[in-house]
Amino acid sequence: MLASTAAAGAATEKNRTRYYALHQFHLKFGTQPARIHEYFSKTFLPKLNKVHTGPKIFLDALVAPHMPQVAAIVGYKSIEEYTEVLAALTKDEEFARGYTAWETGAEQPTEHYASTLLEATEYSPDLTAPATPPKTSRIFELRVYHSPSFRQLQLLHERFAGPEIKIFHRVGVHPVLYASTVFGANKPNLTYLIPFDDLASREKAWNAFGADPEWAKVRQESVERGGQIASVIQIAIYRATAYSPIR
Repeated sequence: MLASTAAAGAATEKNRTRYYALHQFHLKFGTQPARIHEYFSKTFLPKLNKVHTGPKIFLDALVAPHMPQVAAIVGYKSIEEYTEVLAALTKDEEFARGYTAWETGAEQPTEHYASTLLEATEYSPDLTAPATPPKTSRIFELRVYHSPSFRQLQLLHERFAGPEIKIFHRVGVHPVLYASTVFGANKPNLTYLIPFDDLASREKAWNAFGADPEWAKVRQESVERGGQIASVIQIAIYRATAYSPIR
């Protein structure tokens, strides 16, 4: 009985999505937004679905440091799986033609883009599509909390894994991913992604969180223990695209 339970746990851990590639494409107004959506929906995503079953989200920025912006998040079980998927795509001649068509236009396809490799925390849920797909695309809030040191980042993780998530869920904040940057900017950090039905739901939930007396107590204890363990907060709000597998 114990052996079978251990084996089941090992299998679950093996199948867990451990890494997420976050790609943020910074665009300019004009032809670039329409072109990237056409490329993602007609070339990249169909080809990716053939070689990879992991979670995928495609997002259009509503509020972000650079506008317009399109983001993509793709999950992988391992770094090896990521490289295998990339190799499979690059060998696909039809994919190569679609990529070339996206790149060759009257203007460049993007102004620039950034790629970040995230590692899911131990307390993060697995990113999955809801059992009942929403009738309209949800909004997704991406929050990046920068810590002054890795010691303070660990304290931040302990706070989230302990009381903070419980308070979140009580007030209507239900993150679908918690991660830290492995390769990318603004290390060390905690990055998390939260879906909301709409902007009004987001505002209501965060107002309830800010007014929660337990949160005030938890935050004060956190500051007394480790100082300001989240020194800078970066927030971007996106809407899932109509073609996004998770929306």
